[in-house]
Amino acid sequence: MRVFLGSDERVEIVTWQSLPVAIWREYEGAAVAPSERPTLATIGNFDGVHRGHQAVLAQCRAHHDELPIVAVTFDPHPLAVIAPEHAPRRLTTLQRRVELLRAHGADEVRVLAFDAEMAGWSPEEFVVRVIVEQLHADLVVVGDNFRFGHKAAGDVAFLKSAGAAHGFDVEGLAIVSDGEALSSTRVRELVAAGEVVGAAEVLGRRHEVSGVVRRGDQRGRELGFPTANVPVDESYAVPPDGVYAGWVVRADGERLTAAISVGTNPTFEGVERRVESYVLDRTDLDLYDEAIRIEFVDRLRGMVKYEGVDALIDQMHTDVEQTRRLLG
Repeated sequence: MRVFLGSDERVEIVTWQSLPVAIWREYEGAAVAPSERPTLATIGNFDGVHRGHQAVLAQCRAHHDELPIVAVTFDPHPLAVIAPEHAPRRLTTLQRRVELLRAHGADEVRVLAFDAEMAGWSPEEFVVRVIVEQLHADLVVVGDNFRFGHKAAGDVAFLKSAGAAHGFDVEGLAIVSDGEALSSTRVRELVAAGEVVGAAEVLGRRHEVSGVVRRGDQRGRELGFPTANVPVDESYAVPPDGVYAGWVVRADGERLTAAISVGTNPTFEGVERRVESYVLDRTDLDLYDEAIRIEFVDRLRGMVKYEGVDALIDQMHTDVEQTRRLLG
């Protein structure tokens, strides 16, 4: 459900599990209703909402349960505005990020619509406009590598001095590690290498891509393996071409075991890169135009161009049996 604050469509309020998610498209104090009572604010990109992010939210909940926890994130990623050529591939959709932040302890999520104007804010301006005027924060909890403001000039030390001046406390938390830092960058590197098992260990859940099922070439159906085809959005972190075991998750939560192919279908000289999911033992599904989530459990093999359809079909049977054994 989406409603707008008054007639100003620069501010979008999205109702999420009965609580508001404010997407700020205007930054003056009157543009979006400020928090009505003091809050605990945690601020970051939160891309992927991995185990490190989850630890921050858990720390907020465990030690400061008397304050409502507001997670503040950015869309698009600041680098997409400041240096688009260096913008990282996203690990989840914005909708999924909000869902995960809520699931891991945030009472409310506010999304800053990052643009060139915000990129020019000084650290002090960010503090006043966001933390003081909108969030009415009593406490701000961030990772100790948090940077903000024009040219990332603000850090935790600056935030603490600003808090002393404006009446809020600051906690900078050490980055969670399992021998290596649990970071969005590390997840992207593992996904790019096809190491979806390692990515899941950092995320605390399986890596996933989301999309709407489109009608494909119907070749899978002709071969006895009908697939749900989702075009690859290259702005997201999609594993390299190959075949994977995993799950298709429908909007209602139904989970379906699937053999998943990522690539262009080289046996048939395909061009468009897709994620094609064959749901095991189900030929009755009609998923066209349905939004699905695809979870990657393990990589079975790389992509191969086969000489003839029979060889491809034999391999597809092998892929299906491997998936069945792996996922039970």
